[in-house]
Amino acid sequence: MRGRAAGPVEWDARLSIPGSPVCAPDWLALREPADAAARSTELVEILRPHLAGPARAGRPLVVRDLGCGSGSMGRWLAPRLRGPQTWVLHDRDPELLEIAAAGLPGTAADGAPVVARTEEGDLAGLRAADLAGTDLVTASALLDLLTVDELDALADACVAAGCPALLTLSVTGGARLTPSDPLDAEVAAAFDAHQRRTDAGRRLLGPDAGAVAVAAFDRRGATVHTRPSPWLLDVTHADLIEEWLRGWIAAACDERPQLEEHAPGYLRRRLDALGVGELRATVGHLDVLALPEVTP
Repeated sequence: MRGRAAGPVEWDARLSIPGSPVCAPDWLALREPADAAARSTELVEILRPHLAGPARAGRPLVVRDLGCGSGSMGRWLAPRLRGPQTWVLHDRDPELLEIAAAGLPGTAADGAPVVARTEEGDLAGLRAADLAGTDLVTASALLDLLTVDELDALADACVAAGCPALLTLSVTGGARLTPSDPLDAEVAAAFDAHQRRTDAGRRLLGPDAGAVAVAAFDRRGATVHTRPSPWLLDVTHADLIEEWLRGWIAAACDERPQLEEHAPGYLRRRLDALGVGELRATVGHLDVLALPEVTP
């Protein structure tokens, strides 16, 4: 662990930011337990009846996991579903696809087989025809990295294909730390602005993604359910809190360079609180389930 021992805290505003690259395997592994605890099991229960048809028809349930990363969504969801499943793991990073395929559970909730195939490539231009034969679209911590047009295209494709979408862990902003510090609000606001940045000509949705997704699916006639899915972090998540905290501050400084002079002291105070078991963090996320109307 860095920084929690006594002594000076090393600070460099160029420190790696969680999510830069957003799918760094070490960061994904570190956050996976918190992701698993945060995702809404209620939405899975709402979804379950809508997946019963394909299973009764005797063919595997086909789940397409968009931006699958290292496969945490499959590891969480596949054992919660019944019947044979085929997961189509989609990502542009071949290393992550290999990790995801290797880590997918081999059996469903009832012991039925679960298999994976991988598709390497970008999500841009996804259309309803690309979802032919897909029974469920999933994604985790993806929507906030999309633009309005990209999210609209995703909603279009899912609804036109009559395919339910379970889209989890979209950041909602306004992270909260306790005990409080006078700099918390300013860092949180700068970080949220950074999440909405323009990157290579693309204006990212950041904390607006969940609300934009709800509106996009609703406009297309889907029934939309949402549940909050916050990370609730305490000293038992010390490694994750430290890595998240360093990245959170670094992103805030990238957005507002005037914060850099305050960053070392702020980080020291936060790590000191973590070191004595006092620091807690609530990082807001939203899970979205969209159920398109299926014409008989």
